[in-house]
Formats: sequence, structure tokens, C-alpha cells
Amino acid sequence: MSNQQKKLNKSATERLKEQRLREEKSARTRRRIVIGAACAAVLALAAGVTVAVSGNSSGDGAASGPLVVPANASGQDGTVITYGKADAPHTLKIYEDFRCPICERLETTDGRTIQQLADNGTYKIEYHIATFLDANLGGKGSRTALAAAGAALNEGVDKFKQFHDVLYANQPNEQTDGFGDVNHLLDLAGKVPGLKTDAFVKAVQDGTYAPWAAKVSQAFDSSGVSGTPALMLDGKTLNVFTGGTPISPEQYQALVQQTVSAG
Repeated sequence: MSNQQKKLNKSATERLKEQRLREEKSARTRRRIVIGAACAAVLALAAGVTVAVSGNSSGDGAASGPLVVPANASGQDGTVITYGKADAPHTLKIYEDFRCPICERLETTDGRTIQQLADNGTYKIEYHIATFLDANLGGKGSRTALAAAGAALNEGVDKFKQFHDVLYANQPNEQTDGFGDVNHLLDLAGKVPGLKTDAFVKAVQDGTYAPWAAKVSQAFDSSGVSGTPALMLDGKTLNVFTGGTPISPEQYQALVQQTVSAG
């Protein structure tokens, strides 16, 4: 091969390499734009306590297999998780996505107070869990976390609630998909005393409750709620954010009392 041919081949190889680098950079840029837009939507709409939902959030091959509804599930088709006293005079509906950073902000600020009012019988809580952030941000963490939460619910409502709280206390950055790793979820489950039974571990590893998680997500999509977090007490929306910041626990208690008194 002549020196001229070698130079031409080298030049062509370099051009192909440069083209691949440009394409990879462009792909990374497009992904950052998509993620940035989704995160901006989360933050911009925080004051309205909603994140826009786009498209069907629950369709996924991981949800294939027989539908197994966890013990202790409630509501239509077992798609609701109810925490608190069954005879509580009021019902608080909470709509969340485990990857939602605004949900984490609310849980961190008011979660303990929200639970205390359920524990003292003021209301019972109905959890309606979404998975739309998987579609918005990419990955499967919302669905995988919800399926693992189903395994926790099968162990008991209290185990679900504790695992729910652990997930929000250890929520990964929304640009990553930390909850998509079942081994990471199992590590977090170790923070809940008595949760990691053999049955729980197997259910998480096998994705036993993935079809159920898809049903729960579909129920959210059909609920008419446009995003997360959203709280409704006896059908009345609770505005628990001020300028994108969750109200204080004291303000939350006063808001609940005011709503209950208003009938």
C-alpha cells in the first residue's frame, strides 16, 4: 500500500471517528435536554403541587407474567394501599411517584405529621402510586420500587409504610435510576426491621408484583389526577405548598383541622 493510500485511509478513519464523537455528543446533549426539561417541569410546577403526566406510564415488558395482588392491598382491583384505622371518619388520598423529588420534599417536611394524624385516627390514608417519571426521565425505577413496595405490603401495611418512608429518605437524584436496581432496593429494605424475609427477597428479585405495579400505575393514569404529589382530604384538595416549599407541620395540622371542620 502506497503512502498516499495510507494517508487517505487514515483520513477516512479519522473522519469516521470524529463523526461518531459528534453523534455521541449530540445524543448526550439531547438526553440532558430531555432530563432538564422534565426536572424544570417538576420545579416550575411545584407551587401547583403537580407534575404534568405525558402518555401512558404503565406499559412495560417487565410487567409480563401472572397478576399477583399483595396481601393487604385495598381499593378497586387491589390498586390502593390503605394505612390507618379502617373506621377513621375521614380519608386522605395521597398521589405519589417514588422518583418524584417534590414528593420527597413533602415527605421529608410533613411526612411524620401526615402519619401521626393517621395513627391518632383523624383520617386513614389511601396511597395511589404513579410511575410516570420513568417515561419522563428514562429508566424503570418508579415501577421497580413500586413492585418492591408491593412485596413489602404483602408482609404487612406497617412494613409497606416503613419501606415507603425509607425509599423517600434515600431517594436518588431524579436524573439517575437508582431504584431500578433490585439489589439496591433490597439493601434499603434492610433498614426496615423484619422486612427482608425469604418471601420478600424472592418476590423483589423475581418481580412477582411487577404486573400489580402496572395495574396500580394504570389506576393512577385513570384517576384524573394530573401529577404528583397531590393530597385530597374527603375529596377536597389540600394545598400543601407555598411558592414551591412545603408548608410546615404546624400549618399542615391547621389545614387538616380547617378542612375537616368545614365539612
